[in-house]
Amino acid sequence: MTWWLWIILALVVMGAVAWAMRAAGQAATGNAPAFRDMPYGVAYGYVLAAVFVAGVIWAYLQSMSGEAAVANKFYFVGRAVEGFIIFAIAAYLFRMLGRAVGTQWSRKMFRSMPLTASFGVLVILVYAFVAIFAGLLAPYGQAEILPVANIVPGGNPELGGDPNHIMGTDQIGRDVLSRLIYGAQNTVGIAFVTTMLAFFIGASLGFLAATLGGWLDQLLSRAVDVLMAIPSLIFALLLMTIASVWAPIIGIPLTYFMVVIIAVIDSTRVFRLARAVGANIVVMDYIEAAKLRGEGLRYLVFKEILPNATAPLLAEFGLRFCFVFLTIAALSFLGVGIQPPLADWGTMVRDSASFINYAAFAPTAALPPLLAAGAIALLTVGVNFVVDWMLHKSSGLKE
Repeated sequence: MTWWLWIILALVVMGAVAWAMRAAGQAATGNAPAFRDMPYGVAYGYVLAAVFVAGVIWAYLQSMSGEAAVANKFYFVGRAVEGFIIFAIAAYLFRMLGRAVGTQWSRKMFRSMPLTASFGVLVILVYAFVAIFAGLLAPYGQAEILPVANIVPGGNPELGGDPNHIMGTDQIGRDVLSRLIYGAQNTVGIAFVTTMLAFFIGASLGFLAATLGGWLDQLLSRAVDVLMAIPSLIFALLLMTIASVWAPIIGIPLTYFMVVIIAVIDSTRVFRLARAVGANIVVMDYIEAAKLRGEGLRYLVFKEILPNATAPLLAEFGLRFCFVFLTIAALSFLGVGIQPPLADWGTMVRDSASFINYAAFAPTAALPPLLAAGAIALLTVGVNFVVDWMLHKSSGLKE
């Protein structure tokens, strides 16, 4: 029997188990509302979740096997489960600490904070701490070339490691752990600056277009439509390729071109949102009253429109930051993003991708590219958790 027939059979069996579970619950509880009103899809979801959890537990037990071949095959699953548990405990303790320590406002905030948002805040704070104090935390410089190259991660001399380089060294002798730490400073810092610039451009022009209307609105909107018709990554790659030719001639670092190019491209999305939100606000009675009082354009934008557009712009800022962050990593992976000697996680994934081939018999050898990719994914998830929570609070929705 082929693998897809096994999948179909498993789905059918789980469907029968879901129906039987719901029927048994209705009979055992006297048709209680929890089971009586349960849709079949929900019951099926419970069964899928139970199967997934059982599979994860089985894979984790396999990663603890005494047979090296079996343990290596499930090594990363085991480390992922342990990391999930550690992060969950850390987020819970962090939330409890926030409820007990701090100002009255911060304690109130932590009392209403779900565990996912606590996890996101903790991740952001850790990344910010590492980025700010990278020079103190990193054992070596980000561009420092050591006399040892291609040291295997893990620090085990029998496997080609070195205790002085717990994450190993790359192909030219740079310490991988140090470059991971400096990568937080470069990748995250540049992404934050780029997102701020994109919001300054997009929100300013969007609010102006919504407030003034007329030919300015039409001109900006059509220009944005043209830019948005081009896939953003391909457009950024094209412009970065052109900039890579002109940067040495002009004498401006290519990273500066990257910041401006990504900010302009992403500002189109911010413009559309700011214009749509602003257009709904400018027709309100309090805007008309402000105009009748003789208030100027600055007052209308900063005192009337912007405070009432905070919630959607806040959500968009988190999403834009994630997209900018991933775009920078993608451009660096393609070789036209953050340039050497600056450390960057996208470049690290590209440079150390060949180590993944050794994961079958030496899992720790594949850690450098996976840790860099995991650092990107972890921050993306953390920021989205915080944005979802803040949007929920600012929108006035109740549980």
